[in-house]
Amino acid sequence: MNSIISRVTVLVALIACADAFSSFVPRSSSLTSVPKSTSSFSMKIFDWKRREADESALNNPDGDVWTLATLKAAPGARKRKMRKGRGIAAGKGATCGFGMRGQKSRSGKPERPGFEGGQTPLYRRLPKFVGKPTGPGHTKTVYNIIKLDQLNAAVAGTTCNFDSLLEAGAATKSRHPIHKVVVGKEDFTAKDVTVQAHAFTAAAREAIEGSGGKCELLKRTTGEVIEA
Repeated sequence: MNSIISRVTVLVALIACADAFSSFVPRSSSLTSVPKSTSSFSMKIFDWKRREADESALNNPDGDVWTLATLKAAPGARKRKMRKGRGIAAGKGATCGFGMRGQKSRSGKPERPGFEGGQTPLYRRLPKFVGKPTGPGHTKTVYNIIKLDQLNAAVAGTTCNFDSLLEAGAATKSRHPIHKVVVGKEDFTAKDVTVQAHAFTAAAREAIEGSGGKCELLKRTTGEVIEA
């Protein structure tokens, strides 16, 4: 009997609390309704992405002819540039993506080109070859060298060139198609010979002409005599 009375008492108390609380809550009729938008403007999210764009007109062979006036970029090909230093909401505000500390966050050029933090840079690690600098536009003509002492066995009044020296055994095969006559270690003793080559040093030309000989300059492409 006592349990029934206690339950009834609790139920009455709950009902009283509910009535008291309802007096503080405004009714739905008193709430102001939010007006709906009457604008016909609609926005499609990610409409600029190519996977969402309609390209049926682009693939239509019977469509319009593309000209310089009608050309345009494909959807998603042109992306807006990142705006830096315009607040944290833009994603690259304040430090603009360079961080707060370190040499690369300072103004100006942080380091010189080729610098690798103190270790031996690439342009110093690579081997260097004489006559082959790494600068752009470098060209160097490479000749096969013919020394004057190789011509000492030539008979007076004959014409000497690389082919005749190769047949006589005075010269070996060459990797280069053009030849240059230079002064050798031994003295030049041949007399009255005509030497044909693509280039002559000043000392070699003087020695040949001083012994009654003649120097004939050959064309690099055809091998014809262009200067006697």
